Amino acid sequence: QVQLVESGGGLVQPGGSLRLSCAASRTFFTFNTMGLGWYRQAPGKQRELVANISRGGSTNYADSAKGRFTISRDNAKKSMYLQMSSLEPDDTAVYYCRADNALIRADYWGQGTQVTVSS
Repeated sequence: QVQLVESGGGLVQPGGSLRLSCAASRTFFTFNTMGLGWYRQAPGKQRELVANISRGGSTNYADSAKGRFTISRDNAKKSMYLQMSSLEPDDTAVYYCRADNALIRADYWGQGTQVTVSS
């Protein structure tokens, strides 16, 4: 079984912080070969990339996330994280984790976790 499960979402006030986690199933044996990313989708909008991290640890961030969000991975724990700070109402969305490796034709998504930033 190959599965990704997000957690850590919730309701926070503007300026607050939140840490999202994405845990891969134990049987996700190719996890360490995958590029990982966080995406989000707000109501009425298309899903967009927030940040990603390569197999080798290189990171990329959407302009809206730079300086506020940090993506990381822990291959030993088969997990990936998104540390979010200085949250804004525009960050409100369902956040999804993704693991992909085109060379082995693998592309997996989690079910999403809701993040709501509101006072």
